[in-house]
Amino acid sequence: MKLAILHELNAERAARRPVILVTDTESGEQRLVKAKDFAKDPLGAELDKQLRMGKSANVEAGGKKLFLNVYAPTAKLVIVGAVHISQALAPLARSLGYDVTVVDPRTAFASPERFPDIPLVAEWPDTALPPLNVDHYTAFVAVTHDPKIDDPALLHAFERDCFYIGALGSRKTHAKRGDRLRAQGAKDSDIARIHAPIGLAIGAVSPSEIAVSIMAEITAVLRLPPKQKEEAA
Repeated sequence: MKLAILHELNAERAARRPVILVTDTESGEQRLVKAKDFAKDPLGAELDKQLRMGKSANVEAGGKKLFLNVYAPTAKLVIVGAVHISQALAPLARSLGYDVTVVDPRTAFASPERFPDIPLVAEWPDTALPPLNVDHYTAFVAVTHDPKIDDPALLHAFERDCFYIGALGSRKTHAKRGDRLRAQGAKDSDIARIHAPIGLAIGAVSPSEIAVSIMAEITAVLRLPPKQKEEAA
């Protein structure tokens, strides 16, 4: 790899911006493609597919054999609410490779005994969230059922363009949440991004089943192309 490409690659990774290194396996020629440039690249469809899958792969295009080396940021999951669902969701997400953090100012809930080996921040969202560097490669879940905690957290998720935003509650509860968020400056397009009721409709009842439905929905949003996401919703 040429030094200039290596420097550019490291800069993009440090900024948590995905890139794919395209290598001609016969000539050894290489080029780096940033995610923002996929749409105008001749390999755009393949690049988008491999980034969504998070896997490197060999492809053939234009009579050339190419290796697409995917460099994607490790996905984060921020769970606002140290509730029973979170106790099942946090270890499940970690088993899938997510960096997980649980935020809840209620120290009786956010305790190491209830969340062994999971990073906890027992602060209000305004204090807890900025240091976490929430970004587009973050899934954000609000499950406290307390507007004083969930609402400012959701506003933060909107600002940081999280790839997934979900919130616990019925459609009636969500409608009231939408009114509150609009009153605090949220746009309709922001509120439309919230998956609520949270999780795929699999008939989940117990906290563990609800955690599975949430993680399944996050996976669908991360991995599926847009048309299939709509069909899965």
